[in-house]
Amino acid sequence: MKILILCTGNSCRSQMAEGFLKSFDDTIEVLSAGTEPSSQVHPLAIKAMAEVNIDISKNQPKSVDEFIDQSFDYVITVCGGANENCPTFTGRVNNRWHIGFDDPAEATGTDEEITAEFRRIRNEIAEGFSGFYKAEIKKDGGCCCCG
Repeated sequence: MKILILCTGNSCRSQMAEGFLKSFDDTIEVLSAGTEPSSQVHPLAIKAMAEVNIDISKNQPKSVDEFIDQSFDYVITVCGGANENCPTFTGRVNNRWHIGFDDPAEATGTDEEITAEFRRIRNEIAEGFSGFYKAEIKKDGGCCCCG
């Protein structure tokens, strides 16, 4: 099982989603990328994930171009805002999904308000990807190979 999670910057949402899927099942290969990758994973994304004992501090944003020649069982986009264009993946994909979330990197306000927004999005990603995992990968509690 091989999954690619896409967003624009690959610094927040897709990195958190990658972290959650890897924490659910270490037998699946999970990668994330962006169409315009940032220079680093957002420090508040790292902090928010550390609060739920998932370490994404060693992750680096990657370009979707690195994966264009690969095949994936699932490609999942996580863009959310109406003003945001979802990236497309033109490589070989068996299943395309969209699970949209607001971009916490666009949060404004006090440090506490911005941190709270990262936590809110983190929790939404946990819920959304848990649902995806249970519905698509575990298939009603069975293993991904034999149902």
